[in-house]
Amino acid sequence: MSSLTTPADRRTIPQMTETMTPETPATLEPQLEQYRTELTAYAYRMLGSAFEAEDAVQDTMVRAWKALDRFEGRSQLRSWLYRITSNVCLDMLGSRQRRARPMDLEPASSADRALPAPLVETVWLEPAPDSLVVPSHGDPADVALARESVRLAFMAALQHLPPKQRAVLILREVLRWRASEVAELLDTSVASVNSALQRARATLDQLDTNGEVAASTTLDEASEDLLARYVAAFESYDMDALTALLHEDAKWNMPPYGLWLNTHEDIVKWCLGPGHGCRDSKLVPVQANGSPAWGQYKPAPDGGWEPWSIQVLEARDGKISGLTFFLDTARWFPLFGLPPRIDA
Repeated sequence: MSSLTTPADRRTIPQMTETMTPETPATLEPQLEQYRTELTAYAYRMLGSAFEAEDAVQDTMVRAWKALDRFEGRSQLRSWLYRITSNVCLDMLGSRQRRARPMDLEPASSADRALPAPLVETVWLEPAPDSLVVPSHGDPADVALARESVRLAFMAALQHLPPKQRAVLILREVLRWRASEVAELLDTSVASVNSALQRARATLDQLDTNGEVAASTTLDEASEDLLARYVAAFESYDMDALTALLHEDAKWNMPPYGLWLNTHEDIVKWCLGPGHGCRDSKLVPVQANGSPAWGQYKPAPDGGWEPWSIQVLEARDGKISGLTFFLDTARWFPLFGLPPRIDA
């Protein structure tokens, strides 16, 4: 099971004391805004899309404004906002298909296979900048947990859960709400919450056969060296140095394409074949999904470098276990605050 799992009685959600009355509407906006990051993170875990998460939270803020006259301070502001966000997310999910990674859709391929047609954006689990979903300050343990709970492997596992099970697991295991609080928020019983949590845990345990969900991404001195070596290997396009950093079963995938690779031989063939245009790329560091990430710029025909992908690295046991190249640069580079090109 994921390292995010904690005993139910070990830590509970901090008790919030702020309340509000209809006579103080001018104070509502700053009180709402202080929860934007954590609400966006919650919506992102539910929806698997940074853009949809932002939309869901904006909808939450609008609904909160409109419902101010019915709030009357009878409940805690934080739990009231989570109730609204939960309803918004559950409505958005409806009966649509889950977001996925290429590894969830088909078996590993080979570098000899032609690149398939890209799939529509709603199929894919999307990346999120840490600035959008991870608090910039607070208890270091809480910040670390927030980072772990948006990692791509965990996010992908969440998408396998039915929406209400997903909400229960996030609220109980990540946000550490008590079962009674979750039951009240979701308008259900404590018994139903406990049953949903048990089923969600069983599903995640079954999915996490390789320990990817539970793997730590905490950066120590050794892993900082790993990242520096990766950047040097990729920018110099040194295939021997690059594959020396990868696990034997490392996953190399490139949404919006379903094709993905997981052998050193195929990764090298891809890099030197269809992917040869990435030679002499430059990597600009960013933070995505609680993990090391880079904006990749490849050489442009007219000189300089142009956007090619957001690379998100996953690691376990001192080696790289996965590299995801999100190729829709028109969407991702502005979201991550990256420049549209690098001049020579």
